[in-house]
Amino acid sequence: MEELSSVDGSVGISFATHTTGLYFIVDWGSERQKERYYQKVVQEGAYFGVVLTEPDAGSDAASIKTRAVRSGEKYLINGSKIFITNAGYAHVFLVFASTEPGKRDKGISAFIVDRDVPGLSFGKEEEKMAVVGSSTRELSFDNAEVPVGNLLDEEGNGFKIVMTEFMKSRLLVASMALGIARGAFDEAVKYAKERIQFGKSISEFQGVQFMIADMAMNIEVARRMIYTTSEYIGHKRADKEMATFAAMAKCFASDMAMKVTTDAVQILGGYGIMKEYHVERMMRDAKVTQIIEGTNQIQRIIIARNVLSSQ
Repeated sequence: MEELSSVDGSVGISFATHTTGLYFIVDWGSERQKERYYQKVVQEGAYFGVVLTEPDAGSDAASIKTRAVRSGEKYLINGSKIFITNAGYAHVFLVFASTEPGKRDKGISAFIVDRDVPGLSFGKEEEKMAVVGSSTRELSFDNAEVPVGNLLDEEGNGFKIVMTEFMKSRLLVASMALGIARGAFDEAVKYAKERIQFGKSISEFQGVQFMIADMAMNIEVARRMIYTTSEYIGHKRADKEMATFAAMAKCFASDMAMKVTTDAVQILGGYGIMKEYHVERMMRDAKVTQIIEGTNQIQRIIIARNVLSSQ
């Protein structure tokens, strides 16, 4: 897992979203749903997208306005979603919509929505500063008809589902950040040993050595945090302690990746900002990991709230 996106952050974010989508069905789907969508993956190579964020509901996911109203044996979904990863090519979407608006998080439900469902349309491909190989588009629902059988778990459990699965997807983002950081670290070390200034390689200068030492230490700490969180997930724990570890791993690893890639650019100097070299792209990709799957400000709120409530 740690090698996620050591070459390209686009691969990591697309894979993380696809895997999260699979987790939703594996963990919460009915046997019929599992059979149907397992076959789509095996036979058709189906890709998944997770559809949560809205123009007025980002960090405050409970405030989503997209509605799903039952009409006979179907749900009619109306609303708009933005920043949807894999939207350009995903075959299946996990869509979160309000079935009882007055209940906020208790009134959100999850739906499995196939790409070709009537009433679903797609906005333009977004141009981004990073993860440019990952498709990001807006989704619009205009009386999109979804069979009742595509409701995931039960009505009102959507927020619980997404918060539980975020623990896993945050680990994936942490792993992506680790891969980006390690890739930038390797490039920086290689360059520092080859670059000659004042008659010797810049790796012999103490200032550069301190930067490399800090990079190595922080990468190793992030790796250990990811391993610890993986153990919790492996034991299928979904409690407050696991949520805290997942938030810590995601927050620390992504902040670390931003620092390591920035230092890598600094070590490469003028070459570091040239697109011919990889580190400038890694720095841009690292920034994304501080934002997706809950900003690092949100992670710190989760960590502090859980720590304070357990003391």
